[in-house]
Amino acid sequence: MIDPEILKALGISSPEELFEDIPAEARISSLKLPEPMDERDFIRHFKKIVSKNITVSETPSFLGGGVYRHYIPAAVREILARSEFYTSYTPYQPEASQGMLQAMFEYQSYMSILTGMDIVNSSMYDWSTALGEAALMCHRIRRGSRFLIARSTSPVRKRVLEMYLRGIDASVEEIPFDPETSRLSVDSLEDKLKGEVFGFYLENPNLFGVMDENVFEVSDLLGEVPLVIGADPLSLAIMKPPSEYGADIVIGEGHHLGTDPNFGGPLLGIFGCRKEHLRKMPGRIIGATTDATGKRAFCMTLQTREQHIRRDKATSNICTNESLMALAACAYLAALGGTGFRGVALENLEKAKDLSGRISEIDGFRSPRFDAPHFNEFAVGCDIPVDRLRKRLLEGGIQIGPSLSKDFPEVGEAVVIAVSELHTEDELNKLISSLEGTA
Repeated sequence: MIDPEILKALGISSPEELFEDIPAEARISSLKLPEPMDERDFIRHFKKIVSKNITVSETPSFLGGGVYRHYIPAAVREILARSEFYTSYTPYQPEASQGMLQAMFEYQSYMSILTGMDIVNSSMYDWSTALGEAALMCHRIRRGSRFLIARSTSPVRKRVLEMYLRGIDASVEEIPFDPETSRLSVDSLEDKLKGEVFGFYLENPNLFGVMDENVFEVSDLLGEVPLVIGADPLSLAIMKPPSEYGADIVIGEGHHLGTDPNFGGPLLGIFGCRKEHLRKMPGRIIGATTDATGKRAFCMTLQTREQHIRRDKATSNICTNESLMALAACAYLAALGGTGFRGVALENLEKAKDLSGRISEIDGFRSPRFDAPHFNEFAVGCDIPVDRLRKRLLEGGIQIGPSLSKDFPEVGEAVVIAVSELHTEDELNKLISSLEGTA
């Protein structure tokens, strides 16, 4: 029942008048709601519902493809939970936001060290949208109608990229990979470079986890065509930074540096570029300056690129504030330090190498599927359909990814297995024994 005074203030005589524009056939006549509960019963009821869920902390998960589960130090969670960070918004007023601005500046600095890029912005939505923004940036640098990508690119990111390029009427063309190693076919790239190509994108490690050594040949081949590299920031703790093989733009996914996979988000898009392309770069950039008293201070800089000033002519229109995710990555990297971060990367590498070797000894599996070094995930060829294998493993409480054959029929029945420092020896043994039982 609505208070008559409220109805009077609204200028109506009954609540039904609020919904008179909705056709009668589209309205719900009633809701089948349970009886009201007090707080204790309500919590007990929902705990019962939640208990039906199975989480990755309760069952081994070897899912990868860009969203990973890593150990997050308690200090990182504590920093994120502080009210001055947790509820902060875009720091348009630097005099009231020095803490967040400094944290974002430090995040940019960490990512600049990892990628080797001169400039890194303070966050994008995720890896996929960062790729779309990178392609648009390439188009601002060099006009054209064709954007090339390695065939070993994640299909999810490819679909998002295609959506972004519809607005500039540009096409996406794939460069095939070597069927034995999954490395880029450099000869095919050279053949495709004729015409109005305005950029090329390659993931290293690629979707199959392979470290693509052919990337060192790409930059000279491209000439003036911008090179975009996609990378897992954890891999950059032990691999050469993309700047050393000619990248103009570097993107990636940084959510696992401080946040859990949850239900697939929120994520953190990493975006960096060379200094000469700075004014064509999307996203917010935090700079160091001095205040009126001469003390070091931080502020949003080069804001004339952004939507609150340039409106429809902005280099991007990112609105949702991803600063909290960037703060998590900053706190994570600060907590581990260079030695600790490299240690995590090496542990991931070794665990993946050992697991791949053990799987290779099981009849019916080829591991790794590609004859090339890999990081913390690798493709496994299967004699039985992956969908059937997934079902059997899931019955035993083990999660693996989907079959690669749908998007990559040339690979055949294969699946990507991802490993992290969180996988225990018991969990790895359980996977091995389960695979042996399906062979």
